[in-house]
Amino acid sequence: MKLSHSSFPLSIFASIGLLASSALGQTAPAAAPAAASASAAPAAKPYTILATTKIPAAGGIDYVTADSVNRRVYVACGNVVSVFDLDTYKLAGSLPNASGHGAAIDPEDHTGLVSGNPAVFFNTQTLQPITTIPARGADGYLYDAFTHHFFIITHGEPNLYVIDSKDGSLVTTVPHLGKDDTAASIEQGATDGQGHLYFDVEDQGCIAVVDAKTLQVTGHYDLGEKGSGNAGLAIDAKNHILFAMCRGAGGRGAPAAGSSGPTCVILSATDGKILATLPLAGGSDGGGFNPGTMEAFSSTGNDGKGSGALSIIKENSPTDFVLEDTVTTKSGAKTCTLDAKTGHIVVITTEALPTPAAPAASSASSAAPAASATMPVAAPAVASATPAASAGSAVAAASATPAGSARGGRGGRGGRGGPRGPQQVDVIFVGR
Repeated sequence: MKLSHSSFPLSIFASIGLLASSALGQTAPAAAPAAASASAAPAAKPYTILATTKIPAAGGIDYVTADSVNRRVYVACGNVVSVFDLDTYKLAGSLPNASGHGAAIDPEDHTGLVSGNPAVFFNTQTLQPITTIPARGADGYLYDAFTHHFFIITHGEPNLYVIDSKDGSLVTTVPHLGKDDTAASIEQGATDGQGHLYFDVEDQGCIAVVDAKTLQVTGHYDLGEKGSGNAGLAIDAKNHILFAMCRGAGGRGAPAAGSSGPTCVILSATDGKILATLPLAGGSDGGGFNPGTMEAFSSTGNDGKGSGALSIIKENSPTDFVLEDTVTTKSGAKTCTLDAKTGHIVVITTEALPTPAAPAASSASSAAPAASATMPVAAPAVASATPAASAGSAVAAASATPAGSARGGRGGRGGRGGPRGPQQVDVIFVGR
């Protein structure tokens, strides 16, 4: 996945410092699909945006990762990883000098791996780096608790870097995940926690199945004519069901042949049999599954209406699926993660900072309110406190490296359109 990119003069940080605030927003749920199954449970309370925490952007963003056990969520931006509290929504700390697409987390061993080149292996309790691992072309990532392995995913050779989550050592690389033992463009992965790994092969419209112990490809599941440009991937491990979130024809990595629009292809993780297909609000770059509510979800940064959206799919039974809800988020909010404890879904995006109003000639102090107005406080007090100074200084220090100077190979750093002026990162919490 290519990163969204932003950069702006360092003087912005000097003038506004690091601010973290939250803003509540309600969204009207989509109308219930006409084709909803008669066996569906009574309509659940709709999802809404609970809070939005904002910090100045130090560069591009890509993925977001929740550690539900230790109550943290990780967002890589530029060459710093910002860490937020899942209960208060506040910025809790940061890992500087760690450029990458996002962070895989081992909640048991308290370690993390920033997927970049080099990849940064770090202690999640101290937010201190331990070692680095060369990883050309690093993009997505996966943590498998069954083997205690981190996987760095690429769009080229090798397709996977396998790293021990206990000590950060490179275990091996896996060169070919495509059909007929070919290199392929791999987007995202999922694990059933029982020895089976699944990876989106986005340029071949299929899912590669990998044995977690031997790291051998054991098969490929074709996604059919509606499975073009598969990107987000989620799994119901209990019922062995995969949810492949596909961009459709025209999406990056999609085959040239025409297909339907953005679609969730639902298939058996055991034999690849397609069980159902449902429309998505837009081209997906992220997905997940909540076993507590039996819901899959897919985030898109463009819903065709000038905003982003979160599609919620209800699994009524292992053979019965419906599009339950569509939540309007923000433009560019195309990746997501799940807080398994609360059932909240976290999405991220960047947006332009409003231009501060010019200070009045008669008052030298009028500039301060203008700066704070770029991130209005309109959320509960628990979410609106300014983060600790140490976290802020780390983000500001990390921004000293120009955002465009870090590169991660194909699908790596740098975004489309070049510098876009002052930006901020929005961390959006969605729930019931």
